[in-house]
Amino acid sequence: MSLLRNWPRPTRLPWLLLISAAAIVLDRITKVWVAAHVPYGTAIPVIDRVLGISHWNNDGAAFSLFASSASPQTVRWMLVLFASLAALVVLVLMIRLGNRIGITTTALALVLGGAIGNIYDRVAYGSVIDFIEVHIVNYHYPDFNVADSCVVVGACLLVLDSLMPQRDGQS
Repeated sequence: MSLLRNWPRPTRLPWLLLISAAAIVLDRITKVWVAAHVPYGTAIPVIDRVLGISHWNNDGAAFSLFASSASPQTVRWMLVLFASLAALVVLVLMIRLGNRIGITTTALALVLGGAIGNIYDRVAYGSVIDFIEVHIVNYHYPDFNVADSCVVVGACLLVLDSLMPQRDGQS
């Protein structure tokens, strides 16, 4: 029995990586479906004047920042580099916290999955397919995708978790 006591505790990291993988798979499935079924530059209304499924390519960062750059290939590879470094940092944090599943680790898993989803598109296709179209009264919010949603939800969870009071014994 003393031999078993020295073994490392079971890790929950595979479950967290499964969340990331699910985000990547859902992102890919939705982007492939949109590319196959929604003509580029058009939108299918889901809820009239509120929500639609569109088909656009985003060559830039969030909100199409840097999309009209004079050096689109430089922007592409800088975004890939930045997102890859961020994904690596998130993965290291997940490994360090991998024995716990909570708000923080779930948030990190979502951010990792979203980052990898968009990195894949930039490397494979040069741009990211955005297809979720939202209108708020007369404002048209910039189109986004599942990977973007995972990153934003993960970031919001991290902010909320940081605002919550910590219980004794937690860091």
